Amino acid sequence: MSLFKNLPEIKYEGPKSRNPLAFKYYDAERVIYGKKMKDHLKFAMAWWHNLSATGQDMFGPGTADKSFGEEVGTMAHARAKVDAGFEFMQKLGLEYFCFHDVDLVPEGKDLEETHQRLDEITDYIKSKMAGTPIKCLWGTANLFGNPRYMNGAGSSNSIDVYCHAAAQLKKAIDCTVKLGGQGYVFWGGREGYETLLNTDMKFEQENIAALMRMAVDYGRSIGFTGDFYIEPKPKEPMKHQYDFDAATSIAFLRQYGLDRDFKLNIEANHATLAGHTFEHDLRVAAINGMLGSVDANQGDDMLGWDTDQFPSNVYSTTLAMLEILRAGGLRGGLNFDAKNRRPSYTHQDMFEGFILGMDSFALGLIKAVALIEDGRIDQFVKERYASFDSELGRKIRAGKATLEELSKKAVQAGNAPLPGSGKQEYLEGVVNSVLFGG
Repeated sequence: MSLFKNLPEIKYEGPKSRNPLAFKYYDAERVIYGKKMKDHLKFAMAWWHNLSATGQDMFGPGTADKSFGEEVGTMAHARAKVDAGFEFMQKLGLEYFCFHDVDLVPEGKDLEETHQRLDEITDYIKSKMAGTPIKCLWGTANLFGNPRYMNGAGSSNSIDVYCHAAAQLKKAIDCTVKLGGQGYVFWGGREGYETLLNTDMKFEQENIAALMRMAVDYGRSIGFTGDFYIEPKPKEPMKHQYDFDAATSIAFLRQYGLDRDFKLNIEANHATLAGHTFEHDLRVAAINGMLGSVDANQGDDMLGWDTDQFPSNVYSTTLAMLEILRAGGLRGGLNFDAKNRRPSYTHQDMFEGFILGMDSFALGLIKAVALIEDGRIDQFVKERYASFDSELGRKIRAGKATLEELSKKAVQAGNAPLPGSGKQEYLEGVVNSVLFGG
């Protein structure tokens, strides 16, 4: 039975189309920069937002009906979400999905019942995947929602909670491998603190690292060959999260010897909450060889929390895709960790949110390629550092220069002249000319 029978398969119609249920820029088969657009942009559906989020907040109940004809909290509802998700993905041409364990099924009375439910639903998902191009991009465990995780999972002060988290983590890895997932994500939503007065930070971080190391060892032992990911976020729900931003997460991975198995899953709105731009965290991950996957969304500049909006800012998506292309592409994909606004509660709104996001990143890809082909930005950056192309510059870059040698040169030269102009305004004008110059 079709759950979206009044909504068509979404096709590419081009920029001049006024059809709200058509792509204006996302043309899956178009070859650009050496690859099909769909291979640059491995879009994924987030199970938790798209199939579960109703718009409920602390001020009122949900506005969107995500029952899909079944009683919420039952296994019949879990199967209905699978049916809805696969119809949705097929109509949009999406080839990937991401999930938390408790997105798939309601928790049972104990772990054993929950695991049985997960076995049942992943069997059903696997049967739906057969004969389709749909794949699992990554899976994860929700180790933050249940009250038992009020003090974290890996960072919990309770060994009983720590063991429960380990069991939940193990099963989520089992499910990810069963569904052919290409990655597995750790988001430390409650791995942090509210006050240092009751917190042993070193103890907690060591325990988190130990849990992650156990996950790697177990995953590899059952044949998981993909990447594990850390997803940085500075705060919310905790006042301070240990995976604050890309740089902090990379330092943590290196400190505990996890950097060979882990990459980063960069979320746009999490980067901006940390006081960075989206492209900043992408650049930090890329130059450290840690760029893995992306949660594609955006926040609201006027709000200081994670709003998980569908991306619409083409300036941002262009600069993001520029970073991704320069890094050689993503090992993972682009997961829409985004939800419709509370007043956008219809099934058509669900489709239009994805159309917006997919078109915004497709246009960002097109314009990022145009910026590369234009060449003015890359040329300027090259020229800006040209003084290091000298013999002495090469010596410095090779780590063979001495402080005495550089001091002697400086004394002989007298006062150093001002460096060349950074020409920020010119470069921003170049971006505008490529974006809007026709």
